[in-house]
Amino acid sequence: MHSHSDILDGFLSDLDATRESEYDYFNKHSVTFPSRNEIITIIKKIQCLMFPDYFRIDGDLGKSRRELADELFLSLKRQITSAYAFFDEDRTVDTETIAYSIMESIPSVKAKLMKDVIAIYEGDPAARSPEEIILSYPGFYAISIYRVAHEFYLKSIPYISRIMTEYAHEKTGIDIHAGATIGEYFFIDHGTGIVIGETTTIGDRVKIYQGVTLGAKSFELDSDGNPVKGIKRHPDIGNGCVIYANATILGGNTRIGDGCVIGGNVWLTHSVAPGEKVYYK
Repeated sequence: MHSHSDILDGFLSDLDATRESEYDYFNKHSVTFPSRNEIITIIKKIQCLMFPDYFRIDGDLGKSRRELADELFLSLKRQITSAYAFFDEDRTVDTETIAYSIMESIPSVKAKLMKDVIAIYEGDPAARSPEEIILSYPGFYAISIYRVAHEFYLKSIPYISRIMTEYAHEKTGIDIHAGATIGEYFFIDHGTGIVIGETTTIGDRVKIYQGVTLGAKSFELDSDGNPVKGIKRHPDIGNGCVIYANATILGGNTRIGDGCVIGGNVWLTHSVAPGEKVYYK
């Protein structure tokens, strides 16, 4: 019978063998990974600074907003540095300037989120107050993280935006890629199961219900049979559209015109003219 020590040694040896096979596939092995935990804390600190009466971190109680802002800057700089180092061995990027630029974008993110609150409050008869939306609505929570993550995406900062939106996905069941372009007064009702792809564009005053997918119709392949990255794959949704539960709209050439109503369970892979109503029969 093997001893406890022998079993542990064998266990660790087997794990090391799998790491060797990882090296044949993955690209980076000798640099510091971005910290998922610290990136989630960055989200929470930004939420606290934008909405101090609604979002709080237990360990930060009693700290001034200036202290929180200083901690946020240091965390941003550290994680942006790690992200670039992991992505590219060239570490000459001015991460301090990038961290400041992210912080400078936060007031405009808050202004957009306040418009989202208005859209939800005015569009949902169950909403008793704007405060209730900020405190409890999963749709608003996911949108708040998306709008922060989108700033990282626009600045081409590796990995961080994806970690942020996947955290929102984990918490709410709402999957919004940070690369999607979403207009003002955006309303997600209920939200569970929503998927919004990277190259989706959504206009102003759009309302989306649970289970909606704005996805890719198919993937263009390169000569080796791998999906081509960086091309338009997801639909465009015009201003003032309403998309009801479990509708699926696919394709980079699919355009839903302004003012359209897309009924529940509809499957669309073609464009729809402005003002049309499309229902499943």
